[in-house]
Amino acid sequence: MTNVYVLAESAAHSAITAEMITVARNLGDVTAVVVDAPELAEEITQLGAQRVVHVNSQGRVLLPAVDALQTLAAAQPGPIIVPGHATGNEIAGRLAARLASGVLCDVVGVNPDRTAQQSIFGDTVSVSAAVGGECPVYTLRPGAVPALPVPAADATIETLELAGPGALDATVESFTPAVHGDRPELTEAKVVVAGGRGVGEDGFATLVEPLADVFGAAIGATRDVVDQGWADGSMQVGQTGVTVSPDLYIALGISGAIQHKSGMQTSKTIVAINNDEDAHIFDIADLGLVANVEDVVPVLIERLK
Repeated sequence: MTNVYVLAESAAHSAITAEMITVARNLGDVTAVVVDAPELAEEITQLGAQRVVHVNSQGRVLLPAVDALQTLAAAQPGPIIVPGHATGNEIAGRLAARLASGVLCDVVGVNPDRTAQQSIFGDTVSVSAAVGGECPVYTLRPGAVPALPVPAADATIETLELAGPGALDATVESFTPAVHGDRPELTEAKVVVAGGRGVGEDGFATLVEPLADVFGAAIGATRDVVDQGWADGSMQVGQTGVTVSPDLYIALGISGAIQHKSGMQTSKTIVAINNDEDAHIFDIADLGLVANVEDVVPVLIERLK
């Protein structure tokens, strides 16, 4: 059977890892590569990987994942699936160049014949695409497919030794993890509460965050809000931010510019509250309410507690 390779995230209970393995199982026997997290190997086998390969980065940045996947795929060619985020896209491009194969980014599904589905032009058009080479590389959009874990029988766990840092390698000399608190990752959250200019500068603290707390949700923001300094750049949803596909997306005071809609309109259910009845966000909302967010959200929070 065909080998297919997945680059697992080096974090426990990663939704995107489970989603990638779910897609990969339709293509062949799954080998998952994990960097600097050998303790996750058993968890990854429970998601459906028949083989887990651990590599030690030795303080190197990015390249250990590229080197490991290249080594494995060169010996036994097969498709490669990596997470669809900035780091994953960088890895995908390097792999495609090294393995003389094509790459498809931000796919929302991969078929057994190796064609992939992409949602383009602000998620208004769905296309099927294919690339050449023995080792086509795909970056999978987080949240695009439901994770369906199936524990692998007789799975193997091994370590792959890589060469140490070379003269051109960048190495990590110190590392300070970002503080995320108790909220889920924005790209993996089942519920996202997002605020736009309509909530006002103080609205994130008084409206968006309290409503997100009720749902146990991640917080998103529009580009205007980030540019104003009302929210951190990591919260930006849209063409120049992150793409999300949660089960529920609550848009507070968001007008619905195409740049923002392109990053969230594949959400399963979209609820919008805006005092402008002509706001474009209502064009894609499953439920829309024309009202002031400061009047509605406190009542909603109280009812949901």
